[in-house]
Amino acid sequence: MSLLLEKELEYFKKNQDNLVKKYNGKILVLHNQEVVGIFDNNLQAYQDAKKHFKPGTFMIQKCIPGSEAYTVHISTLGIIDAGN
Repeated sequence: MSLLLEKELEYFKKNQDNLVKKYNGKILVLHNQEVVGIFDNNLQAYQDAKKHFKPGTFMIQKCIPGSEAYTVHISTLGIIDAGN
């Protein structure tokens, strides 16, 4: 993860409780450690953000409580290694 996105994620985590109170369930665009857009879906957020900012300089984040907002779970269940 780039340093820029790490800063945006840390901003979100630090302010998550207050952001959820204001924007629960919405999609946020974060840039320079501030909320610069609030949307109903990821596509709207991305299309608007790329009009204003260079890709890679903003973060799109679903605003929900808990670590589920920023945690990805990957399962390998059912994947077969054909090489063995």
